[in-house]
Amino acid sequence: MQVTLRNISGESIGEVELSAYVFGIEPNKAVMHQAFVRQRANARQGTHNTKTRSEVKATGAKWYRQKGTGRARHGARTAPIFVGGGVAFGPKPRKYTKRMPQKMRQLALRSALSVKALANQIIVIDELIFDEPRTKNMIDALTNLEVGGTAIVLLAEENVNVQRSIRNLSYVKYLRANYLNIRDLLNYDYVIIPQDSLNVIEDTFGKKYN
Repeated sequence: MQVTLRNISGESIGEVELSAYVFGIEPNKAVMHQAFVRQRANARQGTHNTKTRSEVKATGAKWYRQKGTGRARHGARTAPIFVGGGVAFGPKPRKYTKRMPQKMRQLALRSALSVKALANQIIVIDELIFDEPRTKNMIDALTNLEVGGTAIVLLAEENVNVQRSIRNLSYVKYLRANYLNIRDLLNYDYVIIPQDSLNVIEDTFGKKYN
């Protein structure tokens, strides 16, 4: 699969071959959904906690006498039906961790990249280098590349000038190419990939398993 190679000014300077194994497979939507749910679940802390009627701090004395009041019988004010009482069937600390085989995780990422490539939302550039960190530099680059929505910029290594130029833009995110994940791929419209980052992606996800 060939796509146009551009520079930071948006000019076409040639073509680059994308790995068909990474960017040209038949997307597996079921695996993509499973990987997305897994990542969201694994990000949950699971520290939520509510007190049951036995854990609420209150007197243990009977609220009022058993008979003669015309009211229902109650032994404590900690019952869930009373204000300040315990919570019935409330959440308790738990783990939401989900497991997924490595082959399936990589299939999900390759499927998401293939969806982006099919929708012409993969933008490959020769390099992304700024002389100084300025938000305007990144805005100009996005305008030149005709990015009409949110975007994620994949970096092969730390690039302070680029990272500082991006961090003030709410609709753009930078990410190391080897940390590519399904949530960010699905949450952003365009994927901007410098050539050095493209090599990292194809080296990481382009290995076929026996």
